[in-house]
Amino acid sequence: MPLAAGVDSSTQSCKIVIRDATTGELVRSGRAAHPNGTEVDPQAWWHALQAAITDAGGLHDVAAISIAGQQHGMVVLDADGRVIRDALLWNDTRSAGAAADLIAEVGAAEYAARTGLVPVASFTATKLRWLRDAEPDNAARVAAVALPHDWLTWRLRGYGPAGESPLGPVLEELTTDRSDASGTGYWSPVTGAYDLDLLEQALGHTALLPRVLAPGESAGTTAAAPSLSSFDGEFQDSSATIGQKGPNGHNSPSIGTVAAGAGIPEGIIVGPGAGDNAGAALGLGAGAGDVVVSIGTSGTVFAVTESPATDASGTVAGFADASGIFLPLVATLNAARVLDSIAGLLAVDHAELGRLALEAPAGADGLVLQPYFEGERTPNLPDATASVFGMTLASTTRPNLARAAVEGLLCGLADGLDAVRAQGVTAERVLLIGGAAQNPAVQAIAAQVFDAPVVVPAPGEYVADGAAAQAAWVLTGARPTWQVSIDAAPAPDHRPVIRQQYAAHRG
Repeated sequence: MPLAAGVDSSTQSCKIVIRDATTGELVRSGRAAHPNGTEVDPQAWWHALQAAITDAGGLHDVAAISIAGQQHGMVVLDADGRVIRDALLWNDTRSAGAAADLIAEVGAAEYAARTGLVPVASFTATKLRWLRDAEPDNAARVAAVALPHDWLTWRLRGYGPAGESPLGPVLEELTTDRSDASGTGYWSPVTGAYDLDLLEQALGHTALLPRVLAPGESAGTTAAAPSLSSFDGEFQDSSATIGQKGPNGHNSPSIGTVAAGAGIPEGIIVGPGAGDNAGAALGLGAGAGDVVVSIGTSGTVFAVTESPATDASGTVAGFADASGIFLPLVATLNAARVLDSIAGLLAVDHAELGRLALEAPAGADGLVLQPYFEGERTPNLPDATASVFGMTLASTTRPNLARAAVEGLLCGLADGLDAVRAQGVTAERVLLIGGAAQNPAVQAIAAQVFDAPVVVPAPGEYVADGAAAQAAWVLTGARPTWQVSIDAAPAPDHRPVIRQQYAAHRG
């Protein structure tokens, strides 16, 4: 029974699943927390990966591993393989002005034709332009640019700064995959090549970029890494951000508390990795007619298609997927945290928020929440704030506000579904995933907001599952076909009034 491990190095945490490479049966899992913030020292990801591996019982019996991770994050390295500054994450909007500058210089239609994207603050290219303009000394030192999963894969294989890694700073050994490369703003899903002119337009000079691996292609093998307990005090000080309750019900190991003997064995096959959404598509086995709507830290709407998307409006990002075809995607900055905010305001938990929401009628008696709490990426309004419309003495009730929060969240994602349809995608069913998808109110209201049947897969770590499927693919030479269970399928109950009200106040 060969085992395959998949990692999801997300914004908030690192999760790992270890599965039977043949059947997909879950054998064990682990997790560790990431620091909060929109810029993070990548070392925290490396420590969390090792802590999650230990929480999962180690890799002693694992034959292959692959890492999926949050897209777009800017990891800049100097010639010695050292991280120059904290990585800017996808949700760091300080590069909004840089995105506007790149569009003005190149043109939105030209960008879409060359990369499938139109620059927004999320993409790596805009963060590089911000670095060039705001921190020119740091920009001048950049010898290589990587994404979070690229850098972790490189470290897993034993590369990194001299004195901190067994194989040293061999920048030429950086690798990525087509799905993550397609989110940079300087790689084309159509040609499968980097556009170095666009890289230089952003950074101000050229730099080494990771080699793009094909689906099912190995990045190499792991190098032996010591247990976290052997790190020095500088690393042990990070324990407060790493330890948290894992899915196995015990505390995830913190740096400085990992048992002696833990670590990463040598010789495990390493898969190409993927961007998080492409990883989820693999984990769900999404195919033609499926549109995935994910409610996590961000909201995403995406589908696996045979044809690339080139949306000059920038609404739909024309990403590549991790199987060799394409992944048109719409992303919103505001998703599950919309519910967090309103639940906090009403002093209730998420279950009670859902019960309140179902007490209110569809349309919440005219109360509309436009949920741009942290600015917004789609529509591209990085400086926007949230607004409530339709407040009257009759409509301003706790149930209506709870319902308006759920409706506002889902209407933004339904706009995303319309946008991917405009790129030729057929929606035969909506696969609703993410923690918020388990709330009965979210399920019921989704069936009223979306005009396609909604199904809710059983809770799972689908990004990590997709990475595990990648690892099994590299190990066996064939993409696995693991079954995904459906947890709920609410009856279709489309209520046009919800989206009509939302559209009337759309920013």
